[in-house]
Amino acid sequence: MKVAVLGAGVMGAAIAAHCANVGIKTLLLDILPTALNEEEMRLGLTLSDSRVRNRFAQQGLNRLSKERPSPIYSPEVLSNIEIGNMTDHLSRLAEVDWIIEVVVEQLPIKQQLFAQIEQYWQPGTIVSSNTSGISLHEMVRERTAAFRAHFLGTHFFNPPRYMKLLELIPTEWTKKKVVNQVQDWAEERLGKGVVICKDTPNFIANRIGTYGIQVTLQAMERFALRFDAVDAITGRLMGRPKSATFRTLDLVGLDTYCHVVRNVLDRSSDEEDQSVFQLSSSIDQLVQKGWLGQKSGQGFYLKDGSGIKVLDTTSFQYVKRENYITPAMMQAKQIGSLPKRLQLLLFADDPAGKFAWEITKKILLYSARQISDIADHPLQIDQAMRWGFHWELGPFEVWEALGVEKVAERMKQEGDKLPAWIESLLRKEHPSFYPQVEGSIKIAHPSGALIDYPIHDKAIPLKNWRKSSHVITQNQGGTLLDLGDGIACLDFHAPKGAIGPDFINILQRSIDEVDRRFRGLVIGSVAPHFCVGANLMLMLLEAQEQNWDEIEGIIRSFQQTLASIRTVEKPVVVAPYGRTLGGGVELCLPADQVQASTETYMGLVETAVGLIPAGGGCKEMLVRMTKNAKHPVARQEAVNQLFQQIALATVSTSAEEARRLGYLRSIDRTTIRNDQLLFDAKQQVTALAETGYRASSIGKLAVVGNTGYSTLKMAIYDFQLAGKLTDHDVTIAEKLAYVLAGGDLPEGTEVTEEYLLDLEREAFLHLIDQPKTQARMQYMLRTGKPLRN
Repeated sequence: MKVAVLGAGVMGAAIAAHCANVGIKTLLLDILPTALNEEEMRLGLTLSDSRVRNRFAQQGLNRLSKERPSPIYSPEVLSNIEIGNMTDHLSRLAEVDWIIEVVVEQLPIKQQLFAQIEQYWQPGTIVSSNTSGISLHEMVRERTAAFRAHFLGTHFFNPPRYMKLLELIPTEWTKKKVVNQVQDWAEERLGKGVVICKDTPNFIANRIGTYGIQVTLQAMERFALRFDAVDAITGRLMGRPKSATFRTLDLVGLDTYCHVVRNVLDRSSDEEDQSVFQLSSSIDQLVQKGWLGQKSGQGFYLKDGSGIKVLDTTSFQYVKRENYITPAMMQAKQIGSLPKRLQLLLFADDPAGKFAWEITKKILLYSARQISDIADHPLQIDQAMRWGFHWELGPFEVWEALGVEKVAERMKQEGDKLPAWIESLLRKEHPSFYPQVEGSIKIAHPSGALIDYPIHDKAIPLKNWRKSSHVITQNQGGTLLDLGDGIACLDFHAPKGAIGPDFINILQRSIDEVDRRFRGLVIGSVAPHFCVGANLMLMLLEAQEQNWDEIEGIIRSFQQTLASIRTVEKPVVVAPYGRTLGGGVELCLPADQVQASTETYMGLVETAVGLIPAGGGCKEMLVRMTKNAKHPVARQEAVNQLFQQIALATVSTSAEEARRLGYLRSIDRTTIRNDQLLFDAKQQVTALAETGYRASSIGKLAVVGNTGYSTLKMAIYDFQLAGKLTDHDVTIAEKLAYVLAGGDLPEGTEVTEEYLLDLEREAFLHLIDQPKTQARMQYMLRTGKPLRN
């Protein structure tokens, strides 16, 4: 497969980058410059020089290595991108399977470009426009029937690497097989969640999302709330991103937001749209002042020194943020379940509850009224908001969680008119947008019909199986499930993904059970992140009580249990994704194979809280980094690299970088679709079991010893003299260096696995007894940030 991306701006280059991430050869083209820049003049170049003619594409390519968060998995993937320009190289469109247009959002420019593209277009090549809301019909109405049949809209959400949603927008002319082909490419190759949309203003996610922001702005004025108060209500408390409403707008950019809002005003004749999608005076003033958000340094918020201030709309000055909290918010924050939290908050008789109800009610009603125009059924709207705006629940899922009849009754009491299809739904015995029929989930279609809920054939629904016949054994830390075909899965669901005694217990029970009667084991999860490491709160409490025997017992048990992953006579595959830190990495290291999500962020980060890895992390990484280093110099270089990596708590920005850091090996594999991760892991366990699996052993390991320890200590003191390390940083670093060196032994001494585990455990116990380490642990628990003391 080969792709051409036309337009090397921020979005075009990022789309090209994500294609390159997954191994797709990509041609990135942009327009010709009309004049030389200073650098080109200094070099004596002319407008005919290829370096000048390809300048904009080259600049787009160069940005990819500098942007944060990074749009690329690793620098190596950039070799998959070839650059050019749209004057000299449009003929090369004949080489590609998919042409993606990503030029400026102006209809005449897009129409002109598609006329040029068609001159070189080959029958069967798919062409798409990455637009956020311009009419697809108008873009290609003058093109030939064959071209139009292979054309559709593809709305990637920014940044393309990280945002799951891809809206596909067919026109009346688009062939069904073209839609199916692009959906297959997007899901299987790019890892996207695809929602099929209609050619309406802003499609689905931006239509519902911007409506929600507009009604929030209007309600904010009526309730006399400030921007920071609204964000306190509309963030994680309501199952939305931490950036909530106005911090999100600052990230997006107010100029971009205004463009999206005006797109609805310009293209929609709906009376409600014309009323709601009027830009507020505060946004108008911000735009006029050039206060566009993060890109301009200020918007609704302004970073002031080490703190952040919020805009006061009365004075139009930035003031200190307030900690807005009401009784209902305080109670809701104590509830882990989002449906229960929403029930408490939205039905509460206090200012935050009333505000949250008003904006939620309007979004639910708007989604219900617009559904026939913008989508086919409720799931498309729910998926678009979950994948595109990071809502934990979409509008209809929220309605369902609150109670379909209860919400409808309150709406009627408040004088709201419900759409006819909702009234029809309410007449059913058990009204539901997602009813269960004979054990399977259906979707309530606005026509009154029930349609099948789409289930990916490679998805394993762990969460649904926790209360089913699949359960073998369980506790609070996890559930061992039967996946069929002789493969078991330990569903890791410890609170906040933290490893404690419950998880250690269920892991050992799972290994024993698998050893007795299964062919192999998968260790996975469906929480937002795989594992954040050890239960820090538990460890801190035990340390404050000076329960050293208890801590030593927990660490020893964790070491022994992880070691048994390697020695059990059945294959074990771990399936990490998202944040996989500390003990989460240590859980992966002894596995026979790792099947990681491409978006896996791995790191041994214990030094950030004043500790070192003590679940076998130091030992396992030493084996990996030094096993092929036969010469003492090479061995020392490997230990130096590992020391720096752990001391600095380095975390990979992708699975590919985790491979470079040694947390993943060449035999470990990746999956781009998280809903397919466990399926792929199961396949790997099966393959290992079918090839005559035999457990491996580490044997003895040659260490750098006291000579290597002295080398590491010299580096530590150099950093301390340069003012880069505090005294406690030095204490932690020396303990880490001692463990990685293998203790006070002659260089080249061969040591056992148990010896290295003893060193880890002793260093951990020494450090956790330090007041400054306990202060770091407390600070991390309170703020989520490391303390340098």
